[in-house]
Amino acid sequence: MQSEGRGMYSSLHKRVLTALIIVLCCFQSGKSQICTEGFTYNARARQCIDVDECRMLSDPCRGDMRCVNQNGGYLCLPRSLYSQPYARPERPSLPEISYPETSVGIQEQFAPPPPLGPRPGPGPGPSYPIVSRPSAPCLLGYTLGEDGICVDIDECEAGSHQCNPTQVCINTAGGYSCSCSEGYWLVAGQCQDIDECRYGYCQQLCANVPGSYSCSCNPGFLLNTDSRTCQDIDECELDPCTHGCLNTYGSFLCNCDEGFELAADGTTCTDLDECSFSDFLCQHTCINTPGSFSCACPPGYYVFEDGRSCEDLNECDSGNNTCTTAQVCFNFQGGYTCLDPLVCEVPYIELSDNQCMCPAENPSCREKPFTVLYRHMDMSSGRSVPADIFQMQATTRYPGAFYIFRVKSGNEGREFHMRQTSNVSATLVLARPIRGPRTVVLDLEMVTVNNVINFRGSSVIRLTIFVSEHPF
Repeated sequence: MQSEGRGMYSSLHKRVLTALIIVLCCFQSGKSQICTEGFTYNARARQCIDVDECRMLSDPCRGDMRCVNQNGGYLCLPRSLYSQPYARPERPSLPEISYPETSVGIQEQFAPPPPLGPRPGPGPGPSYPIVSRPSAPCLLGYTLGEDGICVDIDECEAGSHQCNPTQVCINTAGGYSCSCSEGYWLVAGQCQDIDECRYGYCQQLCANVPGSYSCSCNPGFLLNTDSRTCQDIDECELDPCTHGCLNTYGSFLCNCDEGFELAADGTTCTDLDECSFSDFLCQHTCINTPGSFSCACPPGYYVFEDGRSCEDLNECDSGNNTCTTAQVCFNFQGGYTCLDPLVCEVPYIELSDNQCMCPAENPSCREKPFTVLYRHMDMSSGRSVPADIFQMQATTRYPGAFYIFRVKSGNEGREFHMRQTSNVSATLVLARPIRGPRTVVLDLEMVTVNNVINFRGSSVIRLTIFVSEHPF
């Protein structure tokens, strides 16, 4: 019976200690207050007071056990421990307990309970029930060792504790306490898992597990040695980009050199075909190159300083021609021609290097132009119209004479016409576009009419136009 009493007292001692470990505090919410287990709020006293479970509960103790109310709980003690009939004993003055931190798994330290026995001196009844066997050698929670010394009973090892299956038993001097493992806390007498993820234990990603938690990082971050915070990964150190790399917080960006564009994979650079963007990048031909482009010109031209325009190559000035010394090199847009020395047709005779004359005393010259002047010019293919391209005027003026200008021959397509600008001059106008390469020979006639002396004569300019193949 004595061992049973000790076990029950240890169990009750455990309950008292557990109740004391829980911080006895009240939570204010408006005009109502919530008290911890074993206490109830007294509105008149405005504080939490102890609940007498021995009165409120129906048969709180089993068998031949007596209920003894405690502060925040109650004890069940064997009736045989009393030397007098049971009459509400006074509450024993419990030892002062030093409370640990709220984290679980830390053993509470407290002094062993005072020995049972009569209190010396006058005064009210004892603070502890008087046991019927005061000669018991050891206090409750202790047992007599082989050397006659009282040693503590390890209720946790002996399995005589009454901790909840979810709790952890911690042996103490003269008793034991029930606590929760790390990562758990006590809620309504049960150890429940603490969801550390709710309290921001991890900087980025958190996974709660029973009794613990696990931190991880988003892609682009690395978990630090503290297993909680994350640091950015510099992906550029791994050279993920074909060209340039820019590290960003949690990621990276690839950039490409001029003339390249970023592919769909975000890391590879592909050549940009600038020639496909516009037909006006180059005046003639656009050639795509890796990361750039170049312009090319047709034969007879060279690429100008701007890298895009085509400029005529003057073969006559450069000497890059096949003309003989007897010939005259005439340059035009995109090419050249070798002009043979002037040979006047009969009955014309050479008047100068580029002019032939039909003598007036020659009867066969009466119906022919008096002079034929040879001129050469070049023109770009597809030149916009109308365009003034050549000017003609009388060099010798006679009193009372007037002049008529016309295109005498070579204008079968009616691409040209003469526009008289004064009584002694006219301008050759391009009326329709001409496409090259083509050589056009026009006879531009100036008719002189003098009614005073009854004279009518004419002069011709034989104009040879070299139309280039390209519009530049």
